[in-house]
Amino acid sequence: MIGLELPKSALQLKSMLNNVAINLFRPIARKYDEAEHEYPKELDVMRGAMGGLGGRRPPEDSAGKGKDKPESESLGTNMMTIIGTEEMGYGDTGLMLSIPGRGLGNAAIAAVATEEQKQKFGDKWAAMAITEPESGSDSGSITTTAVLDGDEWVLNGEKIFVTCADRCEVVVIWATVDPSAGKAGIKSFIVEKGTPGFKLEKLEYKLGIRASDTGTFVLKDCRIPKENLLGSAEVKKRSTEGFKGVMKTFDNTRPMVAAMSNGVARAALELTREKMEEGGCKLDYHRNINNIGSMEKEYYMLEANLEAMRLLTYKAAWMADNKEFNSLEASMAKAKAGRCGTLITQKCCELLGPLGISQKYLAEKWMRDSKILDIFEGTGQIQHLIIARNVLKLSSKELR
Repeated sequence: MIGLELPKSALQLKSMLNNVAINLFRPIARKYDEAEHEYPKELDVMRGAMGGLGGRRPPEDSAGKGKDKPESESLGTNMMTIIGTEEMGYGDTGLMLSIPGRGLGNAAIAAVATEEQKQKFGDKWAAMAITEPESGSDSGSITTTAVLDGDEWVLNGEKIFVTCADRCEVVVIWATVDPSAGKAGIKSFIVEKGTPGFKLEKLEYKLGIRASDTGTFVLKDCRIPKENLLGSAEVKKRSTEGFKGVMKTFDNTRPMVAAMSNGVARAALELTREKMEEGGCKLDYHRNINNIGSMEKEYYMLEANLEAMRLLTYKAAWMADNKEFNSLEASMAKAKAGRCGTLITQKCCELLGPLGISQKYLAEKWMRDSKILDIFEGTGQIQHLIIARNVLKLSSKELR
């Protein structure tokens, strides 16, 4: 028997973060949408308080379950994080991405850093810098270089669209140690803000998630210690181990992006339902689908898509917690949630009519915010490509 009920611990987390979403995020969402590069100082109360969004990791056995609790009463860290992320996205995605110390770089450090690196950088706010002007979805084609010079790495290149660029304390930089080796030459390096040769060039002005800062870094003869190579102080130039190790981070973070989309879409649907019912359109799930109005039918279809998004996200997170390879499921969740989340928020604005474009409500903001969730952490098109490779059992060289 399959049980989809959330255990008490998950319900408590969900309730707590729903309270944060409604009472902390929502009241300041419009303020920081308009003041794009101003740090939301109200979020300082959350510094260090979130653990991993899902709280502290419980003691685990090989299946990822808490040893001290029966299976029905415990969830793994990934699943708890997903539940928490949806609630935060329900409040405001841009503010959620601005929580101190919860950057994508933190996920990479947690996943593959050595114990010494975790001790040194684990408590710092870490961003992740992958994208370049000539390298977007194809992470293996990056041109930023890292050259070993004695006991130091020398980095040169440019990184764009870095989330939390201005507010972070360290950045995980993807660079190649051997351009001729392709993906095998790609490694990750931890660079601290303030390091000579490491400059925040500019901040972007964006369509959505405006509470979260996004910027460009330039590295010019930037020297960092040899031990800042993420995961190890040694490197085998023709080994893809480092690249694959950090890429595995995305199998955990893509369901998180899907969960953000679930939260935004849910917020838009709830507002739409409220206004529909205020206008006299009562939803009745017992009526024949052929005997309902077009507006009501449209709402049911959007709601069904949201449920599919959530179930795919839960499956990907559950697999990660149970140490199962979830690259296919993570991409399926991200592709479905990214695409359908955008469609849901757009359609909700249509169903709301003038209220959908009024700044009196957040519907138009949610529509703008949701767009990026189909783009970053790998575009929808890239997710479809990953899915196809997994289903057809083809390599990246065989299916491009």
